[in-house]
Amino acid sequence: MSQSGLQLSIVIPVFNEAENILAVLRDLRAVKTSHEVLVVYDFEEDTTVPVVRSDARPQDNVRLVRNDRGSGVLNAMRTGMREAAAPLVVVMMADRADDARDIDRMAACASHGADLVAASRYMRGGRQVGGPAVKRLLSRVAGLSLHWISHLPIHDPTNNFKLYRRTLLDAVNIESTAGFELALELSVKAALGGFVLAEVPTTWRDRSAGTSRFQLRRWLPHYMRWYSHYLMHRVRDSFRAPQPPH
Repeated sequence: MSQSGLQLSIVIPVFNEAENILAVLRDLRAVKTSHEVLVVYDFEEDTTVPVVRSDARPQDNVRLVRNDRGSGVLNAMRTGMREAAAPLVVVMMADRADDARDIDRMAACASHGADLVAASRYMRGGRQVGGPAVKRLLSRVAGLSLHWISHLPIHDPTNNFKLYRRTLLDAVNIESTAGFELALELSVKAALGGFVLAEVPTTWRDRSAGTSRFQLRRWLPHYMRWYSHYLMHRVRDSFRAPQPPH
């Protein structure tokens, strides 16, 4: 799909986000980069759907997209990526945890050649406000250890608030099977595949309305898969590095 002049597709997976979605759509009206918004839902009874249908303005360029890959946030994100009409795709959540004001800076990084741009909580200028303490700790340790020990170019690979170039999404065989592991998988595969990664600082705030569907205990093994995958590749690369002549 393509639309003349459209630079950015913003994909928002939803699950009963009637309390938050209008505020998110209002926030997105400040994005200057030419964009469309794809609100991806699993079922017609989702409380988000009638709210979007009744409020979205034509100039907001909002599309409701039914997830046809099977229920769940992972399949909703993949459906949105497939349906995106622009060459750049941003994934953000519907709970206002992600700051829409960062999107233009992410698009600017892409205009300078980045294939993946992370909104980073853990680089200088970024921060995280609220959320479960264990989740915050594990996410920070995972991101910073991959950055400092294994030289992943970004500080926050687990944050789902990211921009992807279409050529990256087309080149990567997505293997994720659960929840939000997709962001980490794409970060790891982009780095190992020689794509350009960049980041901008962001402030992430825990939701103030609605219920989170994040399931740490269930999804942690999937995160560990990609964490270990990147570490093992870097270890193998270090052993393959050419030795200086004697």
